[in-house]
Amino acid sequence: MPNFYSRRDLDFLVNDYLKASELCQYQRYAEHDPETFAEILNTAEKLAEELFYPHAAKSDANPPVFDNGRAILIPEIKQAMDAYCENGFIAASFGPEHNGLGLPELIAYAATTIFMTANLPSTAYGTLTVGAGRLIESFGSKQQQQRYLLPMVEGRFFGTMCLSETHAGSSLTDIRTRAELHEDGSYRLFGSKMWISTGEHDISENIIHMVLAKLPGAPAGVKGISMFLVPRLCLNAAGEAEQRNDVTLAGLNHKMGYHGSVNTVLNFGDNGGAYAELIGEPHKGLFYMFQMMNEARISVGLSAAALSVAGYRAACDYAKDRRQGRHLDCKDPASPMVPIIEHADIKRMLLQSKAYAEGGLALCLYATRLMDDTRVLQGEAAKRAFAILDLLTPIVKSWPSEFGLRANDLAIQVHGGYGYTKDYPVERLYRDNRLNSIHEGAKGIHGIDLLGRKVLQDHGRALALLLEDMDDSIKAVRDDVSARALHPFANALETACASVSDTSKKLLAGVAAKGLKTSMANATIYMDMLGHVVVAWIWLQQAHIANRQLAADPIPAERMFLNGKLGACRYFYIYELPMVDTQCGLLNQLDETCLNADEQWFDM
Repeated sequence: MPNFYSRRDLDFLVNDYLKASELCQYQRYAEHDPETFAEILNTAEKLAEELFYPHAAKSDANPPVFDNGRAILIPEIKQAMDAYCENGFIAASFGPEHNGLGLPELIAYAATTIFMTANLPSTAYGTLTVGAGRLIESFGSKQQQQRYLLPMVEGRFFGTMCLSETHAGSSLTDIRTRAELHEDGSYRLFGSKMWISTGEHDISENIIHMVLAKLPGAPAGVKGISMFLVPRLCLNAAGEAEQRNDVTLAGLNHKMGYHGSVNTVLNFGDNGGAYAELIGEPHKGLFYMFQMMNEARISVGLSAAALSVAGYRAACDYAKDRRQGRHLDCKDPASPMVPIIEHADIKRMLLQSKAYAEGGLALCLYATRLMDDTRVLQGEAAKRAFAILDLLTPIVKSWPSEFGLRANDLAIQVHGGYGYTKDYPVERLYRDNRLNSIHEGAKGIHGIDLLGRKVLQDHGRALALLLEDMDDSIKAVRDDVSARALHPFANALETACASVSDTSKKLLAGVAAKGLKTSMANATIYMDMLGHVVVAWIWLQQAHIANRQLAADPIPAERMFLNGKLGACRYFYIYELPMVDTQCGLLNQLDETCLNADEQWFDM
């Protein structure tokens, strides 16, 4: 099997760290059991190995082609997605009332992780369909659910999200796409949307676009945005995709990477108006879209983590096989060259990659467990889970996108000159991952969202809850006499948490003293800082579990895996966590260097 991911690590995260089996005690997931979960992951692994991984390089080398208003993709993508749908991976987390499998989000996303590590661009057709289907499930009418959602769950219809426009980018306030009420109660859309992933293809019978647009006389700004369902093919009375809607493929965007996922420019209404149905109530479109956007942000973070895992695994394989140089204390030029994994600097890069990749994956899957908790817990416990999930979503999207990309960069470095060629997958994985800090909101937007909204709201309650959970983990390690080797890390995390609390208070006080612009000027640095503290916490939890399992005297291979967890935790605390001190020191100054930089400096 190609070494694009570690099943042992995924099982550790799903079963030991996130305790998936506990979800089966709740009515929502009572019909499932750990054996079912394992079989789902087994099936995902088999399909990923046989149908997704083999065409990853081919789809990169043969990107979609624009041909007379159509997007032409290599046939292997459809073959893979047909099997994906037939085996229920779009249906995975939808409820039985919509013909879904009713799986926990944790398991659905864990299976998605396997596909993403094998071939992320092809997997995107499925993940975007799930996101669009969720919107119809949550806010669509019963008729819309029957006519559009059920075929999506079955995998016959795929879905997209259409937000951005050429002139506006992430500034949705400025979108111009408009909707006009038609005499039959439907609408007609007019406008153009840019950067629409999976916006045109022949993989499915139909494509259901979820489009943001404005009604005549709508309130100004984001409060005047509505959401519309726009099918590529309009349905007849029997629900069959029949007549081509007034949705035109205007062109393809030629990307640095992510080639297998077609990216489009779509025109709506060039020939009289695109048939559209209003989702929910008028002027609430952005509120509705935030559900899909937040789920997509978790998916983006998972994408970045998956690509970093794939790059790290490829680098490990190469480092074990590639022979070059000798040990520094070996003076005999006639002695055999050694595998480069024996060199200290290669080990450093692999440890750094492991800490980023596996730490980022654990962070993303932790978020999906919080998603499940918001659905199965009651009262204050559910509210607590939602508050922490809401706080962490910008970090889940952005931390793996930043540091997972660094892991991919290190994978190229481990390969040396070969890493810069197409002979190995690491340059492709790097190009694919470069997108993740841009789409679903550029990184800076999420920094402002985190510090300016999520930390501020409800008097800082969500951050306080997160720090409480971290403190519980610190106490658990300190109370465990068999985990003495981890006590210094618990102490370091406690110090970092105190710095987070103090810095957050100073930044929030700075809003009153110096204004919002000054306090938010370095919000991205704040997000990186808090992300590092959260990942350090996750590594401490993993190390604590590994330490307990080592006490049971496992077989040698298992012992090596667990020691690897301890080694990655040690690396993160010694090499990475100290950066928090520098970042907090900068943030506490409320420095205005970037805020006050003169625009004309950049012209000289």
